[in-house]
Amino acid sequence: MVDYLIVGLGLAGISFCEQLEKNKKNYKVITDDSQRSSVVAGGLYNPVILKRFTLAWNADSQLEEALLFYRQLEEKLDVVLDFEIPILRKFASIEEQNAWFEASDKPKLDKFISIDIIKNNYENIDAPLGFGKVKHTGRVNTKKLVTAYEAFLIDKGFLAKETFDFDVIKIQKNHVEYKSIKAKKVVFATGFGLKMNPYFNYLPLQGSKGELITIKAPKLKITDIVKSGVFIIPLGDGLYRVGATYERSDKSNSPTKAAKKELLNKLHSFLKCEYEIIQHVAGVRPTVADRRPLVGSHPEHKNLTVLNGFGSRGVLIAPTVSRQLYEHIEKGETLPTEIDIARFSKRYFTRKS
Repeated sequence: MVDYLIVGLGLAGISFCEQLEKNKKNYKVITDDSQRSSVVAGGLYNPVILKRFTLAWNADSQLEEALLFYRQLEEKLDVVLDFEIPILRKFASIEEQNAWFEASDKPKLDKFISIDIIKNNYENIDAPLGFGKVKHTGRVNTKKLVTAYEAFLIDKGFLAKETFDFDVIKIQKNHVEYKSIKAKKVVFATGFGLKMNPYFNYLPLQGSKGELITIKAPKLKITDIVKSGVFIIPLGDGLYRVGATYERSDKSNSPTKAAKKELLNKLHSFLKCEYEIIQHVAGVRPTVADRRPLVGSHPEHKNLTVLNGFGSRGVLIAPTVSRQLYEHIEKGETLPTEIDIARFSKRYFTRKS
């Protein structure tokens, strides 16, 4: 008997594993790598919504916890994951500059928004009105994180690479049986794969496909993340990640010509040097209509839980929300109302009836 069986090993699964590690719980993990959003993500952590110049949901407290979380993971896995890089938001008009100044006076935002207009010193970026600078931002190499954590779990004998088979799960009163595994609790952290989960597919997980390209542009030579219609994220060695798109109808992990064209059109609006496309990837973000995570216990089967719905801010959200789920299960702490799946219990019982 193990304490937990975790299904899925993206940012959600890894974050919950770390809660179990810290609290010396026994666990097993099952993953089939079918959900790619954590692997292909740009990996940005950014507390400011750059379209409206507002603070993202609980971003100030989430950021503090996330930075400590990734720092501890770097030490544990002996890898470099966190790259602290400012974001420069290109101004498209004087009105945007004025809105930026207004935002810099708002409580909590003043910590993250520089009041100075940053002059454009990048000869291959077109930004005549300059930039607004967001502080305490950066990127996490999510692909390296997933790879390193998989190796860590394999070394411990905790990981099974297979597709979870719902036909063989047996839910008992005080535990769950799955093949040869007996677990007190199961945590489903499968991203958009939740749609295939018969116990939690009543939840309104929508999914938003995101596509990114990686370019090689030796003449670009920017050291900040630049945001205009898209982000340009420096990766080193003349490589840059460009993204991302948001597509709600296509739920495949296959890159498309339409998204590539969209990314390049936006890139060309402010990039002034030649480049070469190195890679084009896609993944489906686990997004929810109310833009809040899906966390908590099944309405009837309390030993089944879900950790999902982080959308495009998983790097920032995952550590905090994973801790909240652990404390809910183990200590009886009440989940914040805005993330608790109890807010959708009516959907479950309506569908059941």
